[in-house]
Amino acid sequence: MSAAAARRRKQQKKRAEAKSGDIDNDPVQLRLDALLVDPTLTEESVAYEALQLAQSAVRRNVKLCDFARATDVAFSTSLTLLAKSGRVSVSSQLQMVLVQVLVETHTECTDVWVRRFGELDAAYRTALDKDASMNPDERGRLQRLHLQFLKKGLKWSNDLGTVQFGALGLHSLLADHCWNMSCDEAVVGTEEERKEAAAKIAAQNEGDEDDEYEDEDLDIGLRNEAVSHYALAEKVSTILDKLKSLPAPSAEEQKMGHVCPPAQRDALLTRSILVLLAIENLRDARTLASSFLKEIENPGRSEDELKKSYLDKTDGKAPSHIMFNCMLVRICEKDVKTAPLFTWLVRNFGAELGTMYEPEIIKTYTTKIGRVYFDIQPPPSMMNMMENMMSMMGGGGMGG
Repeated sequence: MSAAAARRRKQQKKRAEAKSGDIDNDPVQLRLDALLVDPTLTEESVAYEALQLAQSAVRRNVKLCDFARATDVAFSTSLTLLAKSGRVSVSSQLQMVLVQVLVETHTECTDVWVRRFGELDAAYRTALDKDASMNPDERGRLQRLHLQFLKKGLKWSNDLGTVQFGALGLHSLLADHCWNMSCDEAVVGTEEERKEAAAKIAAQNEGDEDDEYEDEDLDIGLRNEAVSHYALAEKVSTILDKLKSLPAPSAEEQKMGHVCPPAQRDALLTRSILVLLAIENLRDARTLASSFLKEIENPGRSEDELKKSYLDKTDGKAPSHIMFNCMLVRICEKDVKTAPLFTWLVRNFGAELGTMYEPEIIKTYTTKIGRVYFDIQPPPSMMNMMENMMSMMGGGGMGG
């Protein structure tokens, strides 16, 4: 055998050994395994070394086309960094690597992976809450990073899973995180800061300011996103519990022709039911409307009073959200012949819908409902917007 042939044979043998996944002799993996059980992992420098080693191991396994091992290393190391070192900032970087590799390697979204995302989410929140000395700005930043991680994970589950709009478990995780963020002053600021931000947005909408103002951190935006994902996760009981925690509408919010946004409780109810109807989940929409009417609304105003007030234009009260939703659900339970009634109902409630958060998205939902249940075809421009909005339910962004 010639020297050149011997070298080629030796190289082929090395490549075969590498592709076999034999990591017993891989110094990077050996060092990483040692660090993950080392008591000094709680030190920042040690945690960062583990991060760098894990990133290297992930890249190596991807290069060898051992995608399962690549994702396993990213997951297990992220979880260990959270559970044993409490280094949320370090782990968040590796979690982004994990979701990136899941997408790039076209790894299928399975129930196992959905449970793994749940484990990471629980460990992340536990580690974050344990660090009482963390700067509020840093806490807010890490909350936003985790939000992006969950959104990317949801989009991956939509693209490479079997459930339309993404895995229900990931919708539930994202909804919980959005709601928790909406209650975290490190994210939404103090009550005084929120009022100042709301005033700035109102001024911008009136054209008084040219600068753009990012409002995705406002509590109402996060809560709108939360209930939307709860609806997609089929968590009607959770939506109901969240709505029970919110105050009843004020006199100003119930006044006919009010210019202020509707009460959060009412607006979030309407948003939830519109999402449920738009994805053709009539069963849960019916359950949510009837449960809200019985458990939340009735102690304040009776159903007969609400029905009378809804059609009475002289009592000085704005049409109630719960009656609009109950009527909408009942109409959707009938056939396409009730299309004129649907059109009248939406037009009659249009002023109220126009004061809700992101009215253009609300219009997209009502357009989709009209098309699905009553065969009302929107104009081409609205059709494109509707299709884009529905595609965003799978993690591409839902507003808020």
